[in-house]
Amino acid sequence: MSTSIPDSFAFVAADTPGARESAARLAALYGQHAIDQASVIVALGGDGFMLQTLRETMSSGKRVYGMNRGTIGFLMNEYAEDSLRERVAAAIPEAIRPLEMDAVDEAGTVTRALAVNEVSLFRQSYQAAKLRILVDGKERLEDLICDGVMVATPAGSTAYNLSAHGPILPLDAPLLALTPVSPFRPRRWRGALLPNKSVVRFEVLESVKRPVNAVADNVEVKSVVSVDVREAPDMTATILFDASHSWDDRILAEQFRY
Repeated sequence: MSTSIPDSFAFVAADTPGARESAARLAALYGQHAIDQASVIVALGGDGFMLQTLRETMSSGKRVYGMNRGTIGFLMNEYAEDSLRERVAAAIPEAIRPLEMDAVDEAGTVTRALAVNEVSLFRQSYQAAKLRILVDGKERLEDLICDGVMVATPAGSTAYNLSAHGPILPLDAPLLALTPVSPFRPRRWRGALLPNKSVVRFEVLESVKRPVNAVADNVEVKSVVSVDVREAPDMTATILFDASHSWDDRILAEQFRY
């Protein structure tokens, strides 16, 4: 838990009127500093904007405190203008560790990108994707026929992974979720939990007949032939949650929702 009261904020906002107006009001109340001079970055928007802010501040040592001014705010705290310094001082820090994607397309071009939420593969056409999955160099599925598949971080486990019926992971769990999207064969396969040090390799089978795209958060690579996914070494970002509504509380609430 944070103990010192922050003396400088950098308010950053999503490109929406509500978020920009809130940033202006908070800057008038608490002052505005450049990101590299601020002790805490306050992100105003939804989860997508929080992911963008975390990527931009990755391994900078900056702490990010989010307040919801968007449509989805699982990673955000409730918006309030009063007692911001005290709220941030009492907030609980959580480390976010991103994934690193190396995607090779049909031309042999390698694209590397970071993903705070997940790395996903999707079918590009009406034909289902056909994929071979290896974990740490060992084949685990000879062929998975599906609409898609993803590797999700604990932070991303409540996003698309959850919509695909994947497991919710505590932020401090040393795990990754490997989750299929509409698997056709093997029909009963529902995914796997992997140690966070695992390297997952996807090989696209029949890539011409069944083209596949790969996506690392907001970076998309079309017509891939292979994708390697691992936790990025030595890269972290720090997100702050209100003590009254911690990540663990949110995880429990989500799991008991019906």
